Amino acid sequence: MSKDCIFGLECREIKSATLYSMTNNKSKQLAAAITLPTAIALIISSIIGSGVYKKVAPMSDTLQSPMLVMICWLLGGLISLAGAISNAEVASLLAGTGGEYRYYRTIYGKFFAFIFGWASFAVIKTAAIASIAYVFTQSFNSLIPLPQLFPELAGFNLFGVIYPFDNFSVKLFTALIIVLLTYVNIRGVKLGGQISKLLIVLVLLGIGTIVVFGMTSGQADWSRLTQNATGYVSPGWGGLVSGMFTAMLAAFWAYEGWNTIGYIGGEIQNPNRNLPIVLFWGVLAVITVYLLANITYLILLPIDQLIEIKRSTNSIAAVEAVKSFWGAGGGYFISVLILITTLASTHTTILLAARTYFAMAGEGVFFKGADEIHPTYQTPSKALVYQCIWACGLVFTGSFDQLTDMLIFASFLFYGATTFGVFVLRRTMPDAHRPYRVWGYPVVPIIFILFCIVLIGNTLINQPRDAFFGLALIASGLPFYYFWRKRDVND
Repeated sequence: MSKDCIFGLECREIKSATLYSMTNNKSKQLAAAITLPTAIALIISSIIGSGVYKKVAPMSDTLQSPMLVMICWLLGGLISLAGAISNAEVASLLAGTGGEYRYYRTIYGKFFAFIFGWASFAVIKTAAIASIAYVFTQSFNSLIPLPQLFPELAGFNLFGVIYPFDNFSVKLFTALIIVLLTYVNIRGVKLGGQISKLLIVLVLLGIGTIVVFGMTSGQADWSRLTQNATGYVSPGWGGLVSGMFTAMLAAFWAYEGWNTIGYIGGEIQNPNRNLPIVLFWGVLAVITVYLLANITYLILLPIDQLIEIKRSTNSIAAVEAVKSFWGAGGGYFISVLILITTLASTHTTILLAARTYFAMAGEGVFFKGADEIHPTYQTPSKALVYQCIWACGLVFTGSFDQLTDMLIFASFLFYGATTFGVFVLRRTMPDAHRPYRVWGYPVVPIIFILFCIVLIGNTLINQPRDAFFGLALIASGLPFYYFWRKRDVND
């Protein structure tokens, strides 16, 4: 292979793909209506979901040590930031609607780009929508109990894995929420952005209130940060590393979503300059929020109580922490805050993710009509509808934990690929104007890539069923790809 060829792609093919991305489908371009503040609000909203309230309990159960839990939150945030600032170089160079699909089209070719787009549709983003919306409905159900529907069918299953009628009323309400938010996003990106800004302001104010009043309450005890669980035994280096990786899966679920801002790159004003700014400051803001919130939980509740919360499955760590200093009223406050947070995150993920399918349809490798722009609202309305249908289907297929385990595994396959694209593009497009270059190159992107490899391997070994089910869903797109390519040639 010559030095001008990488992964079987000639440089002229890569340049052709770049030209394609700038010139194709000019009649179907979405308007650049998103300002920098709105974009920052969108990325924060797409990241902060249920994890900030729930994940400290399973992490405590795994690690048995408050300090190790906080180290995991910090490491998860720093690794996510390393991925964000690495991917920002690619985003600043290839900014456009479709995000990573657009990047992969240029870096690796049409087939790999399709695999990513299909993975987003089959698992990554639709599972995120289903999962977060499901938590919203669970929280709603705890405040206003939903009527039980078809309880006699709860044991009905497919292959012993899928129980569509189990907790059916919660699942049905979850699907209705997804439909409603999809309709809101069809009505316009400006409206969607304004709603995201309003909701995320409420979320940040709510979390800030908990942090301030929690840290200054009589219940707060800072010595709890150094008090390990009863019966804690040092696991040794091997056990420590394994436990840290397991716990970080929970942290990464909380940090998931930082890459989705690239999906609306073509709709952000001055995207080549603004995307790196949004990625860096958005992720840094979330790291700060997560550290403050989880320190608050850990000084309010002994780690033994957090472990009990995890094992009870019926409690949420943040709810119990706030109730410890505000009583029953605090429980209602945090429950409403979780409702607002998960609504905001679901709404933003729906808004952002559909842009990938819009870009795919423009190249003829997605369902027909998904590249259509609504004549009145100027949104990818049919792409949003396709996404809505599948996300609602996923709601009825599995539990929250199954969906998020599939999500994290699949996501890091592509996070690593985007970061590796920094090295590919520096070789194949050395003279291209780069508004931003990754800090700490090449060390920072190499560290992130190595971490992605280790996390993927750890998941394959320790959670093989979820990993292989995710891979099967991704592979399910292959027949569609060859059918659409054949149709495109015939057309």
